[in-house]
Amino acid sequence: MSDFEKIWQDYCAQHGKPDRVELMLCDINAILRGKWLPGEDIGKLTSGAARLPISTYTPCILGWEVEATGQGIVVGDPDGVLTPVASTLAPVPWADGNVAQVLVEMKDATGEIGESSTRELLRKVGDRFAARGLKPVVATELEFYIVKARGAASDAPEPPDRLPEAQNYDLEVLGRHSAMLEEIKEAAKQQGLPTDTLIAEYGPGQFEINFHHTGDVLAAADTALLFRRLVRIVASKHGYEATFMAKPYAQHPGNGMHAHVSLVDEEGTNVLAAEASGDLSDPMRHAIAGTLATMRDLQAIFAPHLNSYRRFQPKSFAPSAPEWGFDHRAAAIRLPETSGKAARLEHRISGADVNPYLALAAILGGILYGLEHQPDLQLQIDHPDAKPQPLLTHDWSTAVERFAQSEVAADVFGQAFRDLYAIVRREEIAELTTVISPVEYSAYLSRL
Repeated sequence: MSDFEKIWQDYCAQHGKPDRVELMLCDINAILRGKWLPGEDIGKLTSGAARLPISTYTPCILGWEVEATGQGIVVGDPDGVLTPVASTLAPVPWADGNVAQVLVEMKDATGEIGESSTRELLRKVGDRFAARGLKPVVATELEFYIVKARGAASDAPEPPDRLPEAQNYDLEVLGRHSAMLEEIKEAAKQQGLPTDTLIAEYGPGQFEINFHHTGDVLAAADTALLFRRLVRIVASKHGYEATFMAKPYAQHPGNGMHAHVSLVDEEGTNVLAAEASGDLSDPMRHAIAGTLATMRDLQAIFAPHLNSYRRFQPKSFAPSAPEWGFDHRAAAIRLPETSGKAARLEHRISGADVNPYLALAAILGGILYGLEHQPDLQLQIDHPDAKPQPLLTHDWSTAVERFAQSEVAADVFGQAFRDLYAIVRREEIAELTTVISPVEYSAYLSRL
């Protein structure tokens, strides 16, 4: 009996056999795709009879296949065999009836999960740490906005009524939306998502959720992915839309996904910890230097879409240069603690629109680079002798092309996926940057 079959039996004993199971596959854009399977037909999933086209992993953001990837109809669009991620089987508390959900992966003709799976890529990065006798311990923080329900997808967002322009940590805002927020927290609890604190963030209708630290990096990414689905659905039940778009409002802060990372050895000792607060251990120094040295090459992962680049603004809570600091929220790498069990770095570059598997793989890949190459560490952001660092690019195409040529990206993700990712992003660039925007008509049509 497989692990999933055992978990399935336990699940049915606790919840009853589901009427249906929602099979969810994470694509390259972190959009969940899949199918509904009747609960009585769960044997199709365990026997290899449940399938999807392999190209389901790699559509562009608009949903269609990208021929240049070499996947899809150009090669006959062959199927992959769905295989469940057993640990993610969970109830769907917002659905009518008895409904379950589970993440799935696809095995190709070789019987292996292919190079298009972003979850598998993160697993391989974790294996590289294990080979060094280390385990990353991670936690993410996700920011999101609640907006009024819109009539059309192209309509601009509007915040809910009666909110301050700056609502940071405002308890009254939490109380006013307590019914929705409590339902989000309860649904997360029922699904086993390890939520921690929930706060009102700076922008009107903006909130942040923190998750507990875990030594299972795949589970951390699963949690971020599944929580985004949960929030959008629960918000819609309350008459709102929820968005993890990086910058939904020009005049308000963007949405980020911060990641806290520490490293423990086989005895459970935090190897990033220094002996005294305010000091840096050699592994911490190397980890910081590695994430900074690789940040430009991997920016296309941390900022995957057109809108992502609107979030990088100087003197904001979204850092715009590869810099580090002790408890400094303007720095790309912040050190909340440098000694004791809680010693860790916080990576603050990613928008909430990232694929969490790719983002964590890139962050951990940067740490590996630092441990392996031990580059020099620049002075911290507020040191009197520190030199300003050149800004990260504000140009989407520049970031993608740098990624496409990067040896660092090839090392972290493999050359095949590096090339595949660049192809998909180029398709998105071609589709979205050729659209003439309303502001161009407003500024130019009647004046030139």
